[in-house]
Order: sequence, then structure tokens, then C-alpha cells
Amino acid sequence: MNYSFIIRKASIEDAPAISTIMQESFKKYMQDTGLSGTMEALSESIEEIEADILEREVYIAIIDDNPVGSIRIKLLPDNTAYISRFGVRLDYHNIGIGKSLINLVDKMLKSKGVRKVSLHTASKYLDLIRFYYGRGFYIESTTTDRGYIRALLVKEY
Repeated sequence: MNYSFIIRKASIEDAPAISTIMQESFKKYMQDTGLSGTMEALSESIEEIEADILEREVYIAIIDDNPVGSIRIKLLPDNTAYISRFGVRLDYHNIGIGKSLINLVDKMLKSKGVRKVSLHTASKYLDLIRFYYGRGFYIESTTTDRGYIRALLVKEY
């Protein structure tokens, strides 16, 4: 059997798989951070995902034809970028998929002359904070605008 690991730009046909990845990873995010209620990532429609695929840089990670991770990047007019909806299926955690997705994003953003990328995550989610610090991000600020302490993490190129 041939084993393969591919990261490629997402196509419209990937929207249902991306939805599944988001549902699984953001439910874990809520559970691990003790959040109740819902999150935008859990209520987005297939049509909203398709719109992001058309309007943003959206990548999907695939292992042996199984979609296992996804990340979205919005390029901003001020030559910066914002990462959102970054998730990896639970059965594929801790094997380098998230690192590979971030590495690809770094490469793509540098090639486009982007000087800074940012994202938000729960400041109390230590595993994620450690992950992002390990990729060169730092906490620039925090906010409670969503009912919990969210950190704005930034990486400069």
C-alpha cells in the first residue's frame, strides 16, 4: 500500500470534508477550554465554507485520501494576514499535520510579501498556546469579547 500525505489548496468539493474537520476539532476546543454554548465555527454552513474557499486562501491536509486538517488565511490590504478555522481531526493529532499546515502558510505568506500574520485562540488552552509559541507566534493582547479570554497571537516575518 502506498501512503501519502498531501496539503493542497481546497476546492469547492472539499467543503463538506472541511465542515467535518471543523465540527470535530472545534467541539474538542470547546470541551478542552470549558466553553459552553456554541461557536461560529460550529454553526457555519457548507455555503459559508465554499465562500471562504473562493475568497480566501484555504488549505486541506489529506492522508491516504482522508481529509484530516484544514486552515484558512485572509490576506489583508495592509500586507498582513489572519488565520482562522485551523483544525485537525482528533485521530491525527500530534503527528505533525498542524505544524505542516503552519509551515506551508508561512511559506505562502512570505512568498506574497506578507510581513505579519495573526490569529486568536483561548489564552487558557495551554497546548495550543505552546503549539503557537513553538511556531514563532507571541501573544500581543487579550480580549474577552466572546465571553472568555482570547489571546491575539502574532508572528512577524
